[in-house]
Amino acid sequence: MSLAEISSRITAAMAAHGRAPGSVTLIAVSKVQPLDRVEQVLTAGHRVFGENYVQEAQAKWPDLRDRFGPVQVHMIGPLQTNKAKVAVELFDAIHTVDRPSLAEKLAKLAQSRGTCPELFIQVNTGAEPQKAGVLPADLDTFLHSATAMDLPVKGLMCIPPEGEDPAPHFAMLADMAARNGVSGLSMGMSSDFETAIAHGATHVRVGSAIFGARDYSAR
Repeated sequence: MSLAEISSRITAAMAAHGRAPGSVTLIAVSKVQPLDRVEQVLTAGHRVFGENYVQEAQAKWPDLRDRFGPVQVHMIGPLQTNKAKVAVELFDAIHTVDRPSLAEKLAKLAQSRGTCPELFIQVNTGAEPQKAGVLPADLDTFLHSATAMDLPVKGLMCIPPEGEDPAPHFAMLADMAARNGVSGLSMGMSSDFETAIAHGATHVRVGSAIFGARDYSAR
């Protein structure tokens, strides 16, 4: 599948559910993808990408930005606190704020720098023990604490449990965002982004459907 096909499906999903044109941002997830595939998508005109690993992004994007001009790069993978300083300098948005220690570190960095990437709080909607994210019952308190530290929380993010219907998880995230007065909803991937758009997604994270299968052995 191509970038054009995914973009067309996003446009159709927005229209089908009464969404305003341009209300959904496609994040092309370029983690562990060969450089030539990323360059092809850049050449096609796309300018919003997602990465999971700070070190990989650090090695890739400064040069690509020099060559292709302004590009938004979003951190969509787990962020270690000791890599937060590099992350805030590299990324335009961080979608995986998932614990108090990380929020506190980001707040200190924001105060010292005077700026901060847009932030999304990751919510573990399925309460999966092996998965990162704030539990739904703790979200309101965590979000209040983050905003009290003057962190620019744009919205919420989730990854529904594998093998489950994602729709209830997307609906839950949308309800929590509305209750807390945040507008961003980072949800939906290659297999379910149209369902996410139906439930109000503002950012969808699509990788393999654009770039092809990843070869993790090449990392």
